[in-house]
Amino acid sequence: MATEAFEEIVEDFEFLEDWEDRYRYVIDQGKSMDPLDEAFRVPATKVDGCASQVWLHPKIEAGVFSFEGASDAMIVSGLIAVLRKLYNGVPVAEVTKVNARAEMTRLGLNEHLSSQRSNGLRAMIERIRLVASEAS
Repeated sequence: MATEAFEEIVEDFEFLEDWEDRYRYVIDQGKSMDPLDEAFRVPATKVDGCASQVWLHPKIEAGVFSFEGASDAMIVSGLIAVLRKLYNGVPVAEVTKVNARAEMTRLGLNEHLSSQRSNGLRAMIERIRLVASEAS
């Protein structure tokens, strides 16, 4: 149940043979995001459970979920960008139905992230799911 934008990442990953290339690709995704406004880098948007600083600012407009985010770590910024491709544009009522773990497994990320990064990724996904469930 992935978005078209996420499917594009899956396709791009199929062409990248080497994990180092995939790692760089994820980092580049993060670098291409617009910066998160400093006004949203507050305790209410900070995600606990991440080794680095992470802020997620969700928005729900006309029943459609999206979020912006930022991190002080390049790879985590890239993971935020990947999650944005997975969730942005999904009807808020459908967000909790997205199997993020399965979708991320398609990219092979689980095998190459440290346990701290994996925990942080789970924390970001849980925050997204919580916001969506409270809004629907």
